[in-house]
Amino acid sequence: MTPSPSAALVSNELDLLESLVDVHEARIVELGCGAAQLARDLLGRHPHARVTGIDPDERQLAKNRTKPQERLEFLPGGAGAIPFEAASFDGALMLKSLHHVPADAMDGALEEVARVLKPGAWLYVSEPVFAGEFNELVRLFNDEQAVRAQAQRALDRALASGRWTQQAEQRFETPVDFASVADFESRMLNPTFAERHVDAAKLHEIRRVYARYAGGDGPVHFTRPMHVRVLRRAR
Repeated sequence: MTPSPSAALVSNELDLLESLVDVHEARIVELGCGAAQLARDLLGRHPHARVTGIDPDERQLAKNRTKPQERLEFLPGGAGAIPFEAASFDGALMLKSLHHVPADAMDGALEEVARVLKPGAWLYVSEPVFAGEFNELVRLFNDEQAVRAQAQRALDRALASGRWTQQAEQRFETPVDFASVADFESRMLNPTFAERHVDAAKLHEIRRVYARYAGGDGPVHFTRPMHVRVLRRAR
């Protein structure tokens, strides 16, 4: 599947992050860090940066800790209660994680992020757009249209509060590849952080739609539209 003509294809989002904010010597907190692959790559490029990954999924954190890396630590928790003092960080990452915060807690979470950032520090929020062929497949078992819209409205309210200014906004597409339908099911239907509750009928439908895009049960190449907003904490 090819990206829309107006969207840039970004294979490694770290390249985009580096073009928008200074990460060279930054102390960064990643909220909803998951496997923290971008953080690991960032630290490989920038030997004076430090990252703290925070995630409520203890199973994922346990996996992360089996691969220790210098200047990278993992702690349990969520964006609504970050276990650090005020003005502790130079930057914060939310990569496909803001829409996972309960809607009624998003405003408080962004206030908490502002608390732990230094004045003038940045918040990089990267959210998937509810569009595209990959989305049409995923929405069969995980329809995030409402929560993704709520995440953008929460950012709008944060800006209106005066606590933040917006430095940059960018849309792009990123590749999402699967080796087979079994690979898709393993990665998308059985994440450690969610229970999908996919019954036999729904699984049959998912496999049918996957086969339509892949031409069978083999590999498929999607692009996912993304929306990045970079906010600065007001001084």
